[in-house]
Amino acid sequence: MDLIGLIVWLVVGGVVGWLASLVMRTDAQQGLVLNIVVGIIGAFIGGLLFRGSINDGITVYSFITSLVGAIILLALVNLVRRGAVR
Repeated sequence: MDLIGLIVWLVVGGVVGWLASLVMRTDAQQGLVLNIVVGIIGAFIGGLLFRGSINDGITVYSFITSLVGAIILLALVNLVRRGAVR
């Protein structure tokens, strides 16, 4: 992976994690680093579920797949933390 690819992963991961945190209402609890982590892990989860990959390039499909994966991740974290998905 080259430096530009790493930067793209971080930027897209940050945006996806931020949008997912807005949807799940956890934005006040998360900072920039956690948004990036949620976005990257969400992209991995979405790729497993929907057979997509952000490595194929940034497309609308890969972005939505990553967003859905990040929302699922945050829902699971909320479920474990609070015992309910908000």
